[in-house]
Amino acid sequence: MIRVMLADDQTLVRAGFRSILEGEDDIEIVAEAGNGEQAVARAGELRPDVVLMDIRMPVLDGLEATRRIIADPRLESVRVVILTTFDLDDYVYGAIKAGASGFLVKDTEPPELIHGVRVVARGDALLAPTVTRRLIAEFASRITAPPPAVELNALTDREREVLELVAAGLSNEEIAGRLVLSPATAKTHVSRILAKLGARDRAQLVVLAYEMGVIRPGWLG
Repeated sequence: MIRVMLADDQTLVRAGFRSILEGEDDIEIVAEAGNGEQAVARAGELRPDVVLMDIRMPVLDGLEATRRIIADPRLESVRVVILTTFDLDDYVYGAIKAGASGFLVKDTEPPELIHGVRVVARGDALLAPTVTRRLIAEFASRITAPPPAVELNALTDREREVLELVAAGLSNEEIAGRLVLSPATAKTHVSRILAKLGARDRAQLVVLAYEMGVIRPGWLG
C-alpha cells in the first residue's frame, strides 16, 4: 500500500486529489496539511511514502517544507512531489534541487496523477513527461555550467552516457533502447551513478548533470 499525504492550502484541491487517489486499491491517504509547517510535522509523525506538496502555502511554503523533510534523516524514505502551475515555473528547478522527486501540474489528468504517485513511490522520479523536460532545460539554461566536477572521474564512459540520458528525462527502458542494453542493465548503471555521485534519486542526478556541465542546457538527446 502506498501511503500518501496531501499538502495544499486549498480544501477543494485536497478533496479532488483524495477522491481520485482513494479509488485505487494500492493507494491510501494517511494525512492532509493546509500549510507547509503542518506538512513537515505530519510527515515526521506518519512518514508517508509520498507527499504531494503545493509550492505556495501560508506559514511555510512548499519549497522550504520540502527542504526540511528531505533534510530529516528519519524521513529518508519519504518522497516529495511538487504540485505547481505554469505561472509558478520559477520554483520548479529549486524544488528539484531541494530534493523533490519531481513535480506535477495541478490540472494533470487523473491517470497521470495516479501514475505519478506510483512512479515516485517505487523510487523513480517524475522526469519523463515532455513538460518536465522543457522546464528542466529552461531552468538549467540559467546556470553557467562549471568545468566537469572531480566526482565525474569516478564514472565510467558508459555511466557518463547513461547520466546524459537520465538528464534528458529518459526512463530506464528508453535508455536501454538508446544504448542497446537490457532494462535491468540500465537500472544497474543508474544505481551505480547514484551511489558514486551521492545523489538521492534521479531528480537530483538531473541537477548534478547540468551543474557539472555533463549536458548542455536544452539538449534532449
